[in-house]
Parts: sequence; C-alpha cells; structure tokens
Amino acid sequence: MNLASLDGVIGPSEEALIPITDDGLQRGDGVFEVSRLYKGVPFAHDEHIVRMRRGADNLRLEADFDALEAETEALLEAAGPVDGQIRVMLTRGGRRILTIEALPTVPPVARVATVLYQPTILLNGIKSLSYASNMLATRLAKERGFDEALFVTPEGKVLEGATWTFFWVSGGQLYTPPLEDNILDSITRRLVFEGSSAVERSCTREDLAQADEAFIASSAREVQPISAIDDHEMPGTPGPVTRAAHEALLQRIEREVGAAAAVAAS
Repeated sequence: MNLASLDGVIGPSEEALIPITDDGLQRGDGVFEVSRLYKGVPFAHDEHIVRMRRGADNLRLEADFDALEAETEALLEAAGPVDGQIRVMLTRGGRRILTIEALPTVPPVARVATVLYQPTILLNGIKSLSYASNMLATRLAKERGFDEALFVTPEGKVLEGATWTFFWVSGGQLYTPPLEDNILDSITRRLVFEGSSAVERSCTREDLAQADEAFIASSAREVQPISAIDDHEMPGTPGPVTRAAHEALLQRIEREVGAAAAVAAS
C-alpha cells in the first residue's frame, strides 16, 4: 500500500527522497489533491486534477500535467486493485509526488468542536501544502475530547472542517455554507449537492445549536454523520437526511467507478 512515484520513479514511499531545499518542504509552497480509490479505480480524479490545475495557476506554479497523468496511470497499475487513496503533490521545487495510501481510520460518527479560524484570502480556492493551521485545529479539538474541528470565524460564521466540508439539517432541509464564505470548492461537497436538495446558506453558531442533523463530507470519508457539535448533542445519528445523502453519493460512486473499470477493461 505504501507506494510512491517521485518524478516518474516508482518505489516504496519511505524510499522517495526530495532535497531539503525544496520550498514545498521549507515553506509549504505547492498544491495537493487526494482521490479515493475503489479497487484501484480513482473516483472523481479528473475533477481533483482540474482543481489542482486552477490552484497551481493561482500560485503561479508551473507543472507538467501531461507527465503527471502518465505517472498517475503507471502508479495505479503498479498498485493494483487496492482500496485506499491516491495523493498527488506538486512542489515549488518542481517535484511531482504521488503516493498510494491507506484510508484514515475514523469512527462511525464524529463529535465535532468549533475552533476559531480566520481564512487566508490569498489562498482562496487553493488546496495548498500549507496545512499547519488545519492540522493544529484538529489537535486542539482532540485535546478537548472531540474527533474533529469545525472552523468558525471571529464574527461567528461557520465555514468548513479542517479537512472536510460541512452540511447540516434544520426542519428537514439540508444546508451547506456557500463558496462565497471563503470555503474550499470541495469535490465531494459538489457531488452531495448535486445528488440532494441541499441549499447554500451561511451558517452561524445559532444554526449549529439548533441543527437536527449534521455530517462531514470528504473524499476519504464519503459521508460521516456528526453526533455532537460542542455541547449540542444530536440523538438518533445518523438521521434520515444524512442517510439519504450518503446513499445517493454511494450510488453515484458505484455508477462512475463501474463505468471507469469497464472502459479500462475494454
């Protein structure tokens, strides 16, 4: 499972080396994407790469995407029909790094803590390697006995999780914060939105306190129900809207992964 490609050279991840002078390491200057693998087939990978291209352009980061595509195909072939995820990274030092990884271990439902956060406007829409604040937020939430961190601005606007998109339910209606609130254009968010009756609406702390259901959406987790946000407990998790959203996403995954596997086999 721990397989990597570094500028086209495939081998064990622990043997892949980059110079310590690479600004991707020294300054977090670069972009990355992670796609879920279902029996070796990456789901929505093209959409992830489109976002990566956009992020690289915004960072003024030049990259050889033709080489990246060929290296991705070679790495997936070497890995075989595994379940997991593929991580793609482009660094300021000019490295193309791809790794095949196991899925993160997460509980069936998540307890979430709000963490104060101010978006960096310059990095809007960019999934950059500068993820220290996201990782710290998760650690702060875990120090308080929770599983995950949910970003809230000093003005009280609820944004997104440290590595995921946020959805909540009130009065039977599914909501998610709009992109205009400076959240990442998540691929899974987009798919859940398309497969449900979700509505974009800015979220406040008051909305959290009154939510009937809530869930995490991400490539690795698909849909993960939230059972508590701070001291607001949501009994009966997962609720009916959460279950319906997850089922719709699973059906789309099954259709698209099956179609991709059929094309590859033909």
